[in-house]
Amino acid sequence: MPELPFELSRRRILVAAGCLALLLFLGTKLLARSQSRAGLAPPAAAPAETASAAPSVVVVDVVGAVRRPGLYRLAQGARIADAVSRAGGVTRKADLALINLAAPLADGEQVVVPRRGAGAFAAPSAAGSPGAASSGPVHLSTATVEQLDALPGIGPVTAQKILDYRQQHGAFTSVDELDAVPGIGPARLDQLKDLVAP
Repeated sequence: MPELPFELSRRRILVAAGCLALLLFLGTKLLARSQSRAGLAPPAAAPAETASAAPSVVVVDVVGAVRRPGLYRLAQGARIADAVSRAGGVTRKADLALINLAAPLADGEQVVVPRRGAGAFAAPSAAGSPGAASSGPVHLSTATVEQLDALPGIGPVTAQKILDYRQQHGAFTSVDELDAVPGIGPARLDQLKDLVAP
């Protein structure tokens, strides 16, 4: 009979140790959950959701004085120089002084690498003449100061502000972002909506 109390105390110790282990496990789970809610530790599923939500590629059409014109998929944040390189590089007839190779690319954009001699004639026709609307909108993410200056109501100072905004914030994703550029208000934005594209 003296062995019975010893067995009871052994059982009590095992039960107490099991309860203590369960409490420790639950405590660490609650602590991890409270830290992730407070922003101290990111939740495990958040990076995968963020990566799938943001487009990781842009598709651009590269034309003009390049070796292999066509559609190309590039990583988000790529530059015009990357698109030209994917198109096999420029031909000997290319006029690189008329294109900003450092400009960021936007999805659905057409990158035109002008030919020598043709660029001087193409720029004025795309600049604010009555037939300019038929040649397509001015792309805010790649336009030069001259192209922006040719838009109605945009002078050289505002055109430079648009370029400065683009350098600070990256490629335009919407025409409505022009509202954040100093000197462009709601009335000017309505006037430009049909003439520009991101």
